[in-house]
Amino acid sequence: MLTFERHLRPLEKLHAPPGQLLDIGAYTGVFVEIAAQHGWDAWGIEPSHWAIEQARSRGLKMIEGTLATSGLADTSFDVVTMWDVIEHLADPFAEVQQAQRLLKPGGLLVVHTMDIDSLFARLMGPRWPWLMEMHIYYFSRRTLMMMLEKAGFKVVRVEPQGRYLRLGYFATRIGGFSSVLGRAFGGLFRVLRLRQMAMPLNFGDLVTAYAMKP
Repeated sequence: MLTFERHLRPLEKLHAPPGQLLDIGAYTGVFVEIAAQHGWDAWGIEPSHWAIEQARSRGLKMIEGTLATSGLADTSFDVVTMWDVIEHLADPFAEVQQAQRLLKPGGLLVVHTMDIDSLFARLMGPRWPWLMEMHIYYFSRRTLMMMLEKAGFKVVRVEPQGRYLRLGYFATRIGGFSSVLGRAFGGLFRVLRLRQMAMPLNFGDLVTAYAMKP
């Protein structure tokens, strides 16, 4: 929740509510819920039936399926968001093209993903925690901008954007490259009862691109 609250602020500086917003890969609708609380007519689209049911049980507007199967009309939304989604897609360019079709002229596409060319990623090498089998594609800022521009967008900016992590989870991530440090931090947080405490982290390897449809 804290991460998405933080993500919403720069988005609203570029396109203030109220407006129609679609979150692609919304899962259980956390960002949809937060956007709605801030005045957006917020919708989510998600292929997982279980996640859709969880979101709808909280009264959220959800579409089950994908953009390709949704039947959504052209120029339906003011903002389309993709939080940690594009790296999982077999054809990310096609998804960006679909987003471009759905946006109204002057609409905003927001894409959040990891930056494989970041200093932290290069320093970590094979120990970089975002190297996962579930991630099909990795982007640098340059290649992400190139894809968005090829799809017809004007890139406004691409900037590092961190997230909140619970200290217990942070300790497990440290353990990925140093088991000694991981155990030390994990034990310390457990003794101090801080494992559930959330803290903001930004290593510069997670970026958000903001792109306008002309």
